[in-house]
Amino acid sequence: MPERITEVTALLAEVLAPRAPLTVIVDGGDPGAAAAFAARLAAAFPPAARAWNVDAVLGLSGPGGGMFDSALNVLEPATDQILVFLRGGPRHRFAEGDGERRAQVVIDHRDPDWPVIRHLHQSLADVNRWYRSESQAFFAARAADWDTKFGDDMPRYTEAVRLAGVHPGHTVLDIGCGTGRALPALAEAVSPDPSPGVLPPVVAESSSGASGALAAAAGPAGRVIGLDLTPDMLTAARRAGRGDCADLVLADARQLPVADAVADVIFAAGLVHHLPDPIAGLRELARVTRPGGTLAIFHPTGRAELAARHGRVLRPGEPLSEERLGPLLADSGWILTSYEDIPDRFLALATRES
Repeated sequence: MPERITEVTALLAEVLAPRAPLTVIVDGGDPGAAAAFAARLAAAFPPAARAWNVDAVLGLSGPGGGMFDSALNVLEPATDQILVFLRGGPRHRFAEGDGERRAQVVIDHRDPDWPVIRHLHQSLADVNRWYRSESQAFFAARAADWDTKFGDDMPRYTEAVRLAGVHPGHTVLDIGCGTGRALPALAEAVSPDPSPGVLPPVVAESSSGASGALAAAAGPAGRVIGLDLTPDMLTAARRAGRGDCADLVLADARQLPVADAVADVIFAAGLVHHLPDPIAGLRELARVTRPGGTLAIFHPTGRAELAARHGRVLRPGEPLSEERLGPLLADSGWILTSYEDIPDRFLALATRES
């Protein structure tokens, strides 16, 4: 299998080559990372398409009292420039800057041997060209030790399930379930005395045209379905025994293989801020939820704590900020009913409009 850097630079070269001549400015990352990445990107272009420049700009004197800042905070974007930001490295240099926000291409570069595209501006390529494969690559590299790294927050999942109002008999979709940390608590809530294997999959047709879609099963017992885009995450969930209490389905949250108005509750932990188009994603969650159903957007740490973990600060207008999330939900068929952002929990609850 080709090394990861080859896959990423080949994809970028394919997208950018038709736009030559242009200048690509690579910045961010560890010292020397921008230069190394720029060199690999330049080499990925066919010789006939190399009538252009790739510059590795390691830092310019910018705003902030003479401190070094990302070049992307200083340079004004131009039609013949592509700004590439490498996320990772000495984050304190860029924590206050706008480099990542202004870049047309953002690469997760915390592991230089496993770079992953995390943002590619829609003017460069349709999201379907890169989102699925790059998201799978991002989470596949983290699946094996996910529970080891974050296992101490399991009680917070249990509490979030309680606060979401999951009850016996409910059909719950855990979308972006990862290694399934919420699944045991969800299964206990919908069916306190479960009988494994009594709810076979039901086939239905959704209005979005997804044939063979999962639908709710009849009867008093509840049902939990965990859906995730990354096979490695579902494999980790099965190894942890969480496939015993829920159906596990490989699925893209943007195009769910689920019939209309199936779910009583949607549990979405760490999902919304990863979606390339939050409104479209929330509309898809609304499609599969019955009128009056509940959406629980959860993370086991507050937004400020999560931002600090990744070496950045919160900014106004982020998708999960209270001032933006309410309108996003309203535009996608939901009504925000509760918003909580405390150090050990982020939990926003919304109701599906009738």
